[in-house]
Amino acid sequence: MSECKIDHSHEDVQKKFEAQKAFLPGEMLPLFDAFLKEEHTQDILNHVFHLLKKYDLADVDDQEERNKRLYLVLKNV
Repeated sequence: MSECKIDHSHEDVQKKFEAQKAFLPGEMLPLFDAFLKEEHTQDILNHVFHLLKKYDLADVDDQEERNKRLYLVLKNV
């Protein structure tokens, strides 16, 4: 994933999550529901957005790495 200089809003993350929801592990979905009910720093929003971006097109190894990183964020905010 390349560096992006665009700040993504809560709404951007919500829309990206909705678009990728069917491809994410089922046990992650309740964590996202809780995450999206809270306010987060711009850095966290940007990070989560980019982990979700093109998730469905990523190979299995990349998805597993993204899952690890998503779980770290979702379980610790």
